[in-house]
Amino acid sequence: MAVSDPDLLVVDNLKTHFQVPAGIVKAVDGVSFSLPRGKTLGVVGESGSGKTVLARSIMRLNVASNALVSGSVRYDGQELLTKTPREMQSLWGVEMAMVFQDPMTSLNPVVKVGRQLTEHVRHHLGVSKDEAKQSAIQMLRSVRIPEPEARFDTYPHEMSGGMRQRVCIAIALACGPKMLFADEPTTALDVTVQHQILNLLAAQQRERYMTMIMVTHDLGVVAGRTDEIAVMYAGRIVEKAPTAHLFSQMKHPYTEALLRAIPKLERPKHTRLDAIVGRPPDLINPPKGCKFSPRCPYAQARCHEEEPTLMAAEAAGHSYACWYPVGSEANEKALSDNLAARLPQALAAVGEIEATEEVPGAVVAAGENN
Repeated sequence: MAVSDPDLLVVDNLKTHFQVPAGIVKAVDGVSFSLPRGKTLGVVGESGSGKTVLARSIMRLNVASNALVSGSVRYDGQELLTKTPREMQSLWGVEMAMVFQDPMTSLNPVVKVGRQLTEHVRHHLGVSKDEAKQSAIQMLRSVRIPEPEARFDTYPHEMSGGMRQRVCIAIALACGPKMLFADEPTTALDVTVQHQILNLLAAQQRERYMTMIMVTHDLGVVAGRTDEIAVMYAGRIVEKAPTAHLFSQMKHPYTEALLRAIPKLERPKHTRLDAIVGRPPDLINPPKGCKFSPRCPYAQARCHEEEPTLMAAEAAGHSYACWYPVGSEANEKALSDNLAARLPQALAAVGEIEATEEVPGAVVAAGENN
């Protein structure tokens, strides 16, 4: 009999690589974390950082023949990576479920909403057709769909994007799972509907005492709605901390860049958003050292040669992977050195002065005196 873990989910050194003609794509490359019952974890990062692959790997949905998965995923004391697809089917929907980012493709366009809900319930719970219908209508009502009896007999294309996403949430929650994965649940929805969907997920999580992993590229989405945040870059977690602490005491430059990219109401109209320079790395041939170093304003020689591992910060539960963490003396000196190195070229480019050897030393000295 499996021994139950104190945490509902324990992920240890999970790797998901894909064999493609050009090489091996390291989509998830050594991720470890644990999640207690009833808590919500936000997984944040740009497109291509490995967020969705991580969620699908935990649920064993990466079934492609070219997927190479290793490590350990323990759910309620059960090792999931050794289970067969048939054994996993007994867990999907009942123990864990996922809300996918595009409801138009995750719902069958030629099957009415009610049938998609009742089939799910009858398959897992073994109830009668009438009982399944009443349960489905109740679920539609619980996710705040008006006139659920009428919506039961409609097709997905007859609903708005927000309504379709609510149906997807209803299907995911129909069998009372203990764990819910929400993969970009507000994609392609307008701001008002986004807010409603996020509030709905939070309310359902509290009422059902579910454990939830919310996958998103927007730090603003997870602010105030998660207990912890894990920031992913190039298939790895580069920073993880309690939500409030991460926003006030972030350490990784990538986390800082993501936060700066969030639109802010106090800015004047038509202000350009702060973009992260460069592009995410090639996961087949990633750069040597820190994967973020080609885009990092603080990167030094060590960053390009030696990859940092997660190290603990002073605050409990906070870890980061950076040689020059934000707010440290080493970080400030690294930024000063980089500015000093770039200043002569920048000034020469605008024709103000010719680059000289004396300028870098003077700038560094000025930075140290300040």
